[in-house]
Amino acid sequence: MPKLLPVFRITALLEGVSYILLLFIATPIKYFLDDPQYVKMLGMPHGILFIAYVVMAVMISSDMKWSTRTLWIVLVASIIPFGTFYIDKKYLKTSNA
Repeated sequence: MPKLLPVFRITALLEGVSYILLLFIATPIKYFLDDPQYVKMLGMPHGILFIAYVVMAVMISSDMKWSTRTLWIVLVASIIPFGTFYIDKKYLKTSNA
């Protein structure tokens, strides 16, 4: 088990939650209530978590012996709502992490 895997799982969870909050809470408030403060509050943390997710996925891909296809699935999941939760269940949790 890669040493970075527990940190990656936490990052994936936080990235997924921040993305859901940004898409389904902050953005509707911005456009329907004309209040952009929540997008501003959540945007930067989500961006940092997204970058951390991508970097860590690439870093642990060789330790996890992922094929190129699997790595791409893990990376694309970061831009799909609820995608990181699927990745955790399908690719990360089965590693006895």
